[in-house]
Amino acid sequence: MGDPEDARTAMEAAAKAPAGAVGLRTYYVLLLAQAISLLGSQISGLAVSIAVFRQTGHATPLALVAFFLAAPRIVLGGFAGVLADRLDRRRIMLLANVGYVVASGLLLTSFASGAFRLWHLYVLVLVGSLCNAFEAPAFQASVTMLVPDSHRDRANAIGMLSGPAAGVLAPTIAGLLYAIIGVAGSIALDIATFAVAIVVLAAVRIPMPARTAEGLAMRASIWRQAFDGFRYLGARPSLLGLCACFSVVNFFVLGVLVLDVPYIIDRTQSVAWLGIIMGALNLGAVVGAVTMALWGGTRPRIHTVMIAAAVVGLFLALAGVSRSALPIAASLFMLMFATPFIEAAAFSILQAKTAPDLQGRVFASVGQLTALLRPAAYLVAGPLADRVFEPARRLPIWRPVVWLVGAGHGAGIGLMFAVAGTLTLVVSLAVYGVPAIRRMETTLPDHGAAIEPA
Repeated sequence: MGDPEDARTAMEAAAKAPAGAVGLRTYYVLLLAQAISLLGSQISGLAVSIAVFRQTGHATPLALVAFFLAAPRIVLGGFAGVLADRLDRRRIMLLANVGYVVASGLLLTSFASGAFRLWHLYVLVLVGSLCNAFEAPAFQASVTMLVPDSHRDRANAIGMLSGPAAGVLAPTIAGLLYAIIGVAGSIALDIATFAVAIVVLAAVRIPMPARTAEGLAMRASIWRQAFDGFRYLGARPSLLGLCACFSVVNFFVLGVLVLDVPYIIDRTQSVAWLGIIMGALNLGAVVGAVTMALWGGTRPRIHTVMIAAAVVGLFLALAGVSRSALPIAASLFMLMFATPFIEAAAFSILQAKTAPDLQGRVFASVGQLTALLRPAAYLVAGPLADRVFEPARRLPIWRPVVWLVGAGHGAGIGLMFAVAGTLTLVVSLAVYGVPAIRRMETTLPDHGAAIEPA
Protein backbone atom coordinates (compact mmCIF):
# COMPACT_ATOMS: atom_id res chain seq x y z
CA MET A 1 0.00 0.00 0.00
CA GLY A 2 1.13 3.58 -0.70
CA ASP A 3 1.80 6.29 1.86
CA PRO A 4 -1.54 7.55 3.28
CA GLU A 5 -0.19 11.12 3.45
CA ASP A 6 0.73 11.04 -0.26
CA ALA A 7 -2.70 9.67 -1.09
CA ARG A 8 -4.35 12.42 0.94
CA THR A 9 -2.27 15.10 -0.75
CA ALA A 10 -3.08 13.74 -4.20
CA MET A 11 -6.77 13.59 -3.37
CA GLU A 12 -6.80 17.20 -2.16
CA ALA A 13 -4.90 18.35 -5.23
CA ALA A 14 -7.39 16.61 -7.49
CA ALA A 15 -10.28 18.09 -5.58
CA LYS A 16 -8.93 21.59 -6.14
CA ALA A 17 -8.56 21.08 -9.87
CA PRO A 18 -10.98 23.31 -11.78
CA ALA A 19 -14.02 21.71 -13.32
CA GLY A 20 -13.49 21.33 -17.06
CA ALA A 21 -14.41 19.14 -20.01
CA VAL A 22 -14.15 15.92 -17.97
CA GLY A 23 -16.39 17.36 -15.26
CA LEU A 24 -18.94 18.54 -17.79
CA ARG A 25 -19.04 15.11 -19.41
CA THR A 26 -19.54 13.48 -16.02
CA TYR A 27 -22.33 15.93 -15.19
CA TYR A 28 -24.20 15.25 -18.42
CA VAL A 29 -23.77 11.48 -18.07
CA LEU A 30 -25.28 11.73 -14.58
CA LEU A 31 -28.14 13.82 -15.95
CA LEU A 32 -28.84 11.24 -18.65
CA ALA A 33 -28.94 8.45 -16.08
CA GLN A 34 -31.17 10.60 -13.88
CA ALA A 35 -33.53 11.25 -16.79
CA ILE A 36 -33.86 7.51 -17.44
CA SER A 37 -34.60 6.75 -13.78
CA LEU A 38 -37.05 9.66 -13.57
CA LEU A 39 -38.88 8.32 -16.61
CA GLY A 40 -39.37 5.02 -14.82
CA SER A 41 -40.44 6.77 -11.62
CA GLN A 42 -43.00 8.95 -13.39
CA ILE A 43 -44.45 5.99 -15.28
CA SER A 44 -44.88 3.98 -12.08
CA GLY A 45 -46.03 7.03 -10.10
CA LEU A 46 -48.76 7.86 -12.61
CA ALA A 47 -49.86 4.23 -12.77
CA VAL A 48 -50.11 4.09 -8.98
CA SER A 49 -51.98 7.44 -8.88
CA ILE A 50 -54.58 6.26 -11.40
CA ALA A 51 -55.05 2.96 -9.56
CA VAL A 52 -55.42 4.65 -6.17
CA PHE A 53 -57.81 7.35 -7.42
CA ARG A 54 -59.97 4.75 -9.17
CA GLN A 55 -59.97 2.58 -6.06
CA THR A 56 -60.83 5.36 -3.57
CA GLY A 57 -62.45 8.13 -5.62
CA HIS A 58 -60.78 10.71 -3.37
CA ALA A 59 -57.89 13.18 -3.74
CA THR A 60 -56.73 12.85 -0.12
CA PRO A 61 -54.63 9.65 -0.58
CA LEU A 62 -52.65 11.30 -3.39
CA ALA A 63 -52.07 14.39 -1.26
CA LEU A 64 -50.86 12.16 1.60
CA VAL A 65 -48.39 10.50 -0.77
CA ALA A 66 -47.03 13.95 -1.57
CA PHE A 67 -46.78 14.66 2.17
CA PHE A 68 -44.69 11.55 2.77
CA LEU A 69 -42.52 12.50 -0.19
CA ALA A 70 -41.79 15.95 1.26
CA ALA A 71 -41.51 15.35 5.00
CA PRO A 72 -38.13 13.51 5.26
CA ARG A 73 -36.18 16.19 3.42
CA ILE A 74 -37.47 18.83 5.80
CA VAL A 75 -36.69 16.80 8.91
CA LEU A 76 -33.35 15.28 7.85
CA GLY A 77 -32.09 17.84 5.34
CA GLY A 78 -29.48 19.34 7.67
CA PHE A 79 -27.90 16.00 8.52
CA ALA A 80 -27.98 14.96 4.87
CA GLY A 81 -26.16 18.17 4.00
CA VAL A 82 -23.43 17.48 6.58
CA LEU A 83 -22.88 14.02 5.12
CA ALA A 84 -22.70 15.52 1.62
CA ASP A 85 -19.89 17.81 2.77
CA ARG A 86 -18.06 15.14 4.78
CA LEU A 87 -18.38 11.95 2.75
CA ASP A 88 -17.96 10.82 -0.85
CA ARG A 89 -20.97 12.34 -2.62
CA ARG A 90 -20.97 9.68 -5.33
CA ARG A 91 -21.29 6.90 -2.75
CA ILE A 92 -24.13 8.71 -1.01
CA MET A 93 -26.05 8.90 -4.29
CA LEU A 94 -25.24 5.28 -5.06
CA LEU A 95 -26.54 4.01 -1.72
CA ALA A 96 -29.64 6.21 -2.00
CA ASN A 97 -30.50 4.67 -5.37
CA VAL A 98 -30.03 1.17 -3.98
CA GLY A 99 -32.38 2.04 -1.12
CA TYR A 100 -34.99 3.31 -3.56
CA VAL A 101 -34.80 0.06 -5.52
CA VAL A 102 -35.41 -1.94 -2.34
CA ALA A 103 -38.47 0.18 -1.46
CA SER A 104 -39.84 -0.16 -5.01
CA GLY A 105 -39.29 -3.91 -4.89
CA LEU A 106 -41.42 -4.16 -1.76
CA LEU A 107 -44.16 -2.05 -3.36
CA LEU A 108 -44.04 -4.33 -6.43
CA THR A 109 -44.48 -7.34 -4.14
CA SER A 110 -47.49 -5.68 -2.48
CA PHE A 111 -49.28 -5.09 -5.79
CA ALA A 112 -48.25 -8.37 -7.46
CA SER A 113 -49.44 -10.43 -4.49
CA GLY A 114 -52.85 -8.74 -4.40
CA ALA A 115 -52.24 -7.69 -0.80
CA PHE A 116 -51.88 -3.97 -1.51
CA ARG A 117 -53.13 -1.53 1.12
CA LEU A 118 -52.81 2.24 1.16
CA TRP A 119 -50.57 2.15 4.21
CA HIS A 120 -48.09 0.02 2.23
CA LEU A 121 -47.83 2.87 -0.27
CA TYR A 122 -47.39 5.50 2.45
CA VAL A 123 -44.63 3.57 4.23
CA LEU A 124 -42.68 2.72 1.08
CA VAL A 125 -43.01 6.23 -0.34
CA LEU A 126 -41.60 7.47 2.97
CA VAL A 127 -38.62 5.10 2.66
CA GLY A 128 -37.96 6.21 -0.91
CA SER A 129 -38.21 9.83 0.17
CA LEU A 130 -35.66 9.22 2.93
CA CYS A 131 -33.25 8.02 0.26
CA ASN A 132 -33.94 11.10 -1.84
CA ALA A 133 -33.37 13.35 1.18
CA PHE A 134 -29.75 12.17 1.31
CA GLU A 135 -29.24 12.04 -2.45
CA ALA A 136 -30.48 15.55 -3.31
CA PRO A 137 -27.90 17.68 -1.42
CA ALA A 138 -25.11 15.33 -2.53
CA PHE A 139 -26.06 15.83 -6.19
CA GLN A 140 -26.66 19.58 -5.88
CA ALA A 141 -23.32 20.11 -4.13
CA SER A 142 -21.56 18.06 -6.83
CA VAL A 143 -22.55 20.42 -9.64
CA THR A 144 -20.04 23.09 -8.59
CA MET A 145 -17.23 20.51 -8.63
CA LEU A 146 -18.14 19.36 -12.15
CA VAL A 147 -19.27 22.53 -13.94
CA PRO A 148 -17.27 25.79 -14.29
CA ASP A 149 -19.11 28.99 -13.32
CA SER A 150 -19.20 30.19 -16.93
CA HIS A 151 -21.26 27.10 -17.88
CA ARG A 152 -23.44 26.94 -14.79
CA ASP A 153 -26.56 28.79 -15.98
CA ARG A 154 -26.73 26.56 -19.05
CA ALA A 155 -25.89 23.41 -17.08
CA ASN A 156 -28.48 24.18 -14.40
CA ALA A 157 -31.12 24.84 -17.06
CA ILE A 158 -30.29 21.57 -18.83
CA GLY A 159 -30.45 19.87 -15.43
CA MET A 160 -34.06 21.02 -15.21
CA LEU A 161 -34.82 19.00 -18.36
CA SER A 162 -34.57 15.56 -16.76
CA GLY A 163 -37.86 15.52 -14.90
CA PRO A 164 -39.98 17.34 -17.50
CA ALA A 165 -38.52 15.36 -20.42
CA ALA A 166 -39.47 12.19 -18.59
CA GLY A 167 -42.84 13.76 -17.86
CA VAL A 168 -43.55 14.35 -21.54
CA LEU A 169 -43.05 10.68 -22.33
CA ALA A 170 -44.32 9.14 -19.10
CA PRO A 171 -48.09 9.85 -19.44
CA THR A 172 -48.27 8.33 -22.92
CA ILE A 173 -46.14 5.35 -22.00
CA ALA A 174 -47.96 4.88 -18.70
CA GLY A 175 -51.31 4.99 -20.47
CA LEU A 176 -50.23 2.30 -22.89
CA LEU A 177 -48.48 0.12 -20.34
CA TYR A 178 -51.20 0.42 -17.69
CA ALA A 179 -53.58 -1.64 -19.83
CA ILE A 180 -50.86 -4.16 -20.76
CA ILE A 181 -48.69 -4.71 -17.68
CA GLY A 182 -50.66 -2.93 -14.96
CA VAL A 183 -49.26 -1.26 -11.86
CA ALA A 184 -46.90 -4.13 -10.99
CA GLY A 185 -45.30 -4.06 -14.43
CA SER A 186 -44.88 -0.29 -14.28
CA ILE A 187 -43.08 -0.56 -10.94
CA ALA A 188 -40.83 -3.31 -12.34
CA LEU A 189 -39.89 -0.95 -15.19
CA ASP A 190 -39.08 1.74 -12.61
CA ILE A 191 -36.70 -0.65 -10.84
CA ALA A 192 -34.95 -1.45 -14.13
CA THR A 193 -34.35 2.24 -14.88
CA PHE A 194 -32.83 2.77 -11.44
CA ALA A 195 -30.47 -0.11 -12.12
CA VAL A 196 -29.11 1.99 -15.01
CA ALA A 197 -28.49 4.91 -12.65
CA ILE A 198 -26.70 2.63 -10.19
CA VAL A 199 -24.36 1.33 -12.90
CA VAL A 200 -23.52 4.89 -13.99
CA LEU A 201 -22.86 6.06 -10.44
CA ALA A 202 -20.59 3.07 -9.88
CA ALA A 203 -18.49 4.11 -12.90
CA VAL A 204 -18.09 7.91 -12.59
CA ARG A 205 -15.89 10.01 -10.31
CA ILE A 206 -16.97 13.18 -8.49
CA PRO A 207 -14.16 15.15 -6.79
CA MET A 208 -14.58 16.42 -3.25
CA PRO A 209 -14.13 20.18 -2.71
CA ALA A 210 -10.99 21.70 -1.26
CA ARG A 211 -11.41 23.32 2.14
CA THR A 212 -12.14 27.05 2.26
CA ALA A 213 -11.79 29.63 5.02
CA GLU A 214 -15.58 29.74 5.34
CA GLY A 215 -15.73 25.97 5.68
CA LEU A 216 -12.93 25.82 8.24
CA ALA A 217 -14.66 28.49 10.31
CA MET A 218 -17.67 26.20 10.62
CA ARG A 219 -15.85 23.04 11.72
CA ALA A 220 -17.80 21.40 14.55
CA SER A 221 -19.62 18.23 15.54
CA ILE A 222 -22.08 16.70 13.11
CA TRP A 223 -24.98 17.83 15.32
CA ARG A 224 -23.85 21.44 15.22
CA GLN A 225 -22.98 21.29 11.52
CA ALA A 226 -26.49 20.12 10.74
CA PHE A 227 -27.54 23.74 11.38
CA ASP A 228 -24.63 25.39 9.58
CA GLY A 229 -26.73 26.04 6.50
CA PHE A 230 -29.28 27.98 8.54
CA ARG A 231 -26.51 30.01 10.19
CA TYR A 232 -24.98 30.73 6.79
CA LEU A 233 -28.30 31.95 5.41
CA GLY A 234 -29.11 33.85 8.62
CA ALA A 235 -25.94 35.89 8.14
CA ARG A 236 -27.18 36.79 4.65
CA PRO A 237 -30.75 38.13 5.17
CA SER A 238 -31.43 38.67 1.47
CA LEU A 239 -30.78 34.99 0.68
CA LEU A 240 -32.88 33.99 3.69
CA GLY A 241 -35.68 36.26 2.50
CA LEU A 242 -35.58 34.71 -0.96
CA CYS A 243 -35.87 31.24 0.60
CA ALA A 244 -38.82 32.41 2.70
CA CYS A 245 -40.51 33.68 -0.46
CA PHE A 246 -40.02 30.33 -2.16
CA SER A 247 -41.45 28.57 0.90
CA VAL A 248 -44.66 30.57 0.64
CA VAL A 249 -44.84 30.17 -3.14
CA ASN A 250 -44.32 26.40 -2.82
CA PHE A 251 -47.12 26.27 -0.26
CA PHE A 252 -49.56 27.79 -2.73
CA VAL A 253 -48.35 26.24 -5.99
CA LEU A 254 -47.34 22.72 -5.03
CA GLY A 255 -50.13 22.50 -2.48
CA VAL A 256 -52.74 22.63 -5.24
CA LEU A 257 -50.75 21.02 -8.05
CA VAL A 258 -50.73 17.82 -5.99
CA LEU A 259 -54.40 17.66 -7.00
CA ASP A 260 -53.63 17.81 -10.74
CA VAL A 261 -54.65 14.21 -11.49
CA PRO A 262 -58.13 14.39 -9.88
CA TYR A 263 -58.60 17.94 -11.18
CA ILE A 264 -57.88 17.02 -14.80
CA ILE A 265 -59.93 13.82 -14.65
CA ASP A 266 -62.89 15.69 -13.10
CA ARG A 267 -62.75 18.57 -15.60
CA THR A 268 -62.27 16.40 -18.71
CA GLN A 269 -63.88 13.12 -17.61
CA SER A 270 -61.14 11.35 -19.56
CA VAL A 271 -58.01 9.40 -18.65
CA ALA A 272 -56.80 9.94 -22.22
CA TRP A 273 -56.93 13.71 -21.75
CA LEU A 274 -55.10 13.27 -18.44
CA GLY A 275 -52.16 11.80 -20.34
CA ILE A 276 -52.22 14.55 -22.97
CA ILE A 277 -52.42 17.38 -20.43
CA MET A 278 -49.72 15.90 -18.21
CA GLY A 279 -47.57 15.59 -21.32
CA ALA A 280 -48.23 19.26 -22.18
CA LEU A 281 -47.37 20.28 -18.62
CA ASN A 282 -44.00 18.57 -18.79
CA LEU A 283 -43.38 19.72 -22.35
CA GLY A 284 -43.69 23.28 -21.05
CA ALA A 285 -40.88 22.63 -18.59
CA VAL A 286 -38.74 21.10 -21.36
CA VAL A 287 -39.24 24.08 -23.64
CA GLY A 288 -38.61 26.45 -20.75
CA ALA A 289 -35.38 24.69 -19.78
CA VAL A 290 -34.12 24.70 -23.38
CA THR A 291 -34.98 28.39 -23.70
CA MET A 292 -33.18 29.19 -20.45
CA ALA A 293 -30.15 27.15 -21.56
CA LEU A 294 -29.95 29.04 -24.87
CA TRP A 295 -30.71 32.47 -23.42
CA GLY A 296 -28.93 32.27 -20.06
CA GLY A 297 -31.30 34.59 -18.21
CA THR A 298 -30.87 38.19 -17.11
CA ARG A 299 -28.04 39.84 -15.23
CA PRO A 300 -28.61 40.24 -12.37
CA ARG A 301 -30.19 36.80 -12.24
CA ILE A 302 -32.72 37.83 -9.58
CA HIS A 303 -34.84 39.54 -12.26
CA THR A 304 -35.27 36.20 -14.03
CA VAL A 305 -36.16 34.47 -10.74
CA MET A 306 -38.85 36.86 -9.52
CA ILE A 307 -40.52 37.67 -12.85
CA ALA A 308 -40.78 33.95 -13.62
CA ALA A 309 -42.31 33.32 -10.16
CA ALA A 310 -45.00 35.92 -10.91
CA VAL A 311 -45.69 34.24 -14.28
CA VAL A 312 -46.16 30.89 -12.50
CA GLY A 313 -48.81 32.46 -10.26
CA LEU A 314 -50.63 34.02 -13.21
CA PHE A 315 -50.94 30.79 -15.17
CA LEU A 316 -51.83 28.71 -12.10
CA ALA A 317 -54.82 31.02 -11.65
CA LEU A 318 -55.71 30.69 -15.34
CA ALA A 319 -55.56 26.88 -15.07
CA GLY A 320 -58.10 27.09 -12.26
CA VAL A 321 -60.64 29.11 -14.24
CA SER A 322 -60.26 26.94 -17.35
CA ARG A 323 -63.13 24.53 -17.86
CA SER A 324 -62.00 22.35 -20.74
CA ALA A 325 -58.96 20.33 -21.72
CA LEU A 326 -57.18 22.68 -24.14
CA PRO A 327 -57.18 25.82 -21.92
CA ILE A 328 -56.04 23.73 -18.95
CA ALA A 329 -53.24 22.23 -21.04
CA ALA A 330 -52.15 25.66 -22.32
CA SER A 331 -52.15 27.20 -18.84
CA LEU A 332 -50.18 24.36 -17.27
CA PHE A 333 -47.75 24.42 -20.22
CA MET A 334 -46.98 28.10 -19.54
CA LEU A 335 -46.78 27.55 -15.79
CA MET A 336 -44.15 24.87 -16.26
CA PHE A 337 -42.40 26.89 -19.00
CA ALA A 338 -41.60 29.55 -16.38
CA THR A 339 -40.43 27.14 -13.68
CA PRO A 340 -36.90 26.33 -15.04
CA PHE A 341 -36.13 30.05 -15.19
CA ILE A 342 -36.71 30.26 -11.43
CA GLU A 343 -34.79 27.15 -10.49
CA ALA A 344 -31.79 27.52 -12.82
CA ALA A 345 -31.17 31.18 -12.00
CA ALA A 346 -31.70 30.69 -8.25
CA PHE A 347 -29.27 27.74 -8.16
CA SER A 348 -26.68 29.79 -10.02
CA ILE A 349 -27.01 32.57 -7.42
CA LEU A 350 -26.55 30.10 -4.56
CA GLN A 351 -23.62 28.35 -6.24
CA ALA A 352 -21.85 31.68 -6.73
CA LYS A 353 -22.46 32.88 -3.16
CA THR A 354 -21.70 29.63 -1.28
CA ALA A 355 -18.28 28.03 -0.73
CA PRO A 356 -18.10 24.57 -2.38
CA ASP A 357 -17.29 22.77 0.88
CA LEU A 358 -20.42 24.27 2.47
CA GLN A 359 -22.82 23.67 -0.38
CA GLY A 360 -24.10 20.34 0.91
CA ARG A 361 -25.23 21.96 4.15
CA VAL A 362 -26.46 25.19 2.59
CA PHE A 363 -28.40 23.51 -0.21
CA ALA A 364 -29.93 21.11 2.30
CA SER A 365 -31.04 24.05 4.44
CA VAL A 366 -32.40 25.85 1.39
CA GLY A 367 -34.35 22.71 0.56
CA GLN A 368 -35.68 22.55 4.12
CA LEU A 369 -36.71 26.21 4.14
CA THR A 370 -38.31 26.26 0.71
CA ALA A 371 -40.24 23.07 1.52
CA LEU A 372 -41.08 24.09 5.08
CA LEU A 373 -44.76 24.73 4.45
CA ARG A 374 -45.19 22.07 1.78
CA PRO A 375 -46.21 19.18 4.10
CA ALA A 376 -48.90 21.39 5.64
CA ALA A 377 -50.16 22.20 2.14
CA TYR A 378 -50.29 18.50 1.24
CA LEU A 379 -52.12 17.63 4.46
CA VAL A 380 -54.83 20.25 3.94
CA ALA A 381 -55.17 20.16 0.12
CA GLY A 382 -56.88 16.77 -0.11
CA PRO A 383 -59.39 17.28 2.71
CA LEU A 384 -60.16 20.82 1.48
CA ALA A 385 -60.90 19.47 -1.98
CA ASP A 386 -62.90 16.44 -0.83
CA ARG A 387 -64.80 17.95 2.11
CA VAL A 388 -65.04 21.69 1.47
CA PHE A 389 -64.57 23.01 -2.07
CA GLU A 390 -66.01 20.17 -4.15
CA PRO A 391 -69.15 19.74 -1.94
CA ALA A 392 -69.59 23.55 -1.84
CA ARG A 393 -70.10 23.76 -5.61
CA ARG A 394 -73.51 22.10 -5.11
CA LEU A 395 -74.65 24.69 -2.51
CA PRO A 396 -76.16 28.19 -2.88
CA ILE A 397 -72.95 29.68 -1.42
CA TRP A 398 -71.22 28.79 -4.69
CA ARG A 399 -73.30 31.12 -6.88
CA PRO A 400 -70.95 34.17 -6.62
CA VAL A 401 -68.07 32.20 -8.19
CA VAL A 402 -69.98 30.21 -10.83
CA TRP A 403 -69.05 32.80 -13.46
CA LEU A 404 -65.37 32.29 -12.63
CA VAL A 405 -64.90 28.52 -12.28
CA GLY A 406 -68.27 26.98 -13.10
CA ALA A 407 -70.17 24.48 -10.96
CA GLY A 408 -69.39 21.15 -12.61
CA HIS A 409 -67.02 18.40 -11.54
CA GLY A 410 -63.62 19.86 -10.61
CA ALA A 411 -64.91 23.41 -10.07
CA GLY A 412 -64.02 23.24 -6.38
CA ILE A 413 -60.40 22.33 -7.06
CA GLY A 414 -60.44 24.92 -9.86
CA LEU A 415 -61.24 27.64 -7.33
CA MET A 416 -58.36 26.38 -5.18
CA PHE A 417 -56.07 26.75 -8.21
CA ALA A 418 -57.34 30.27 -8.91
CA VAL A 419 -56.91 31.49 -5.33
CA ALA A 420 -53.46 29.92 -4.95
CA GLY A 421 -52.29 31.38 -8.26
CA THR A 422 -53.46 34.87 -7.39
CA LEU A 423 -51.70 34.75 -4.01
CA THR A 424 -48.51 33.49 -5.67
CA LEU A 425 -48.58 36.40 -8.12
CA VAL A 426 -49.09 38.95 -5.32
CA VAL A 427 -46.36 37.50 -3.07
CA SER A 428 -43.82 37.29 -5.91
CA LEU A 429 -44.34 40.90 -6.98
CA ALA A 430 -44.23 42.10 -3.36
CA VAL A 431 -40.90 40.36 -2.68
CA TYR A 432 -39.49 41.59 -5.99
CA GLY A 433 -40.27 45.11 -4.78
CA VAL A 434 -37.90 44.74 -1.78
CA PRO A 435 -34.61 46.54 -2.61
CA ALA A 436 -32.44 44.12 -0.59
CA ILE A 437 -33.73 41.20 -2.68
CA ARG A 438 -33.29 42.95 -6.03
CA ARG A 439 -29.72 44.01 -5.19
CA MET A 440 -28.48 40.82 -3.48
CA GLU A 441 -26.07 39.86 -6.24
CA THR A 442 -24.32 43.23 -5.88
CA THR A 443 -24.31 43.45 -2.09
CA LEU A 444 -23.40 39.81 -1.36
CA PRO A 445 -19.82 38.81 -2.24
CA ASP A 446 -19.09 35.57 -4.10
CA HIS A 447 -17.59 32.73 -2.03
CA GLY A 448 -13.91 32.78 -1.14
CA ALA A 449 -11.23 30.75 -2.83
CA ALA A 450 -9.97 27.40 -1.53
CA ILE A 451 -6.97 27.41 0.84
CA GLU A 452 -4.18 24.94 1.45
CA PRO A 453 -4.69 22.35 4.22
CA ALA A 454 -3.36 23.45 7.58
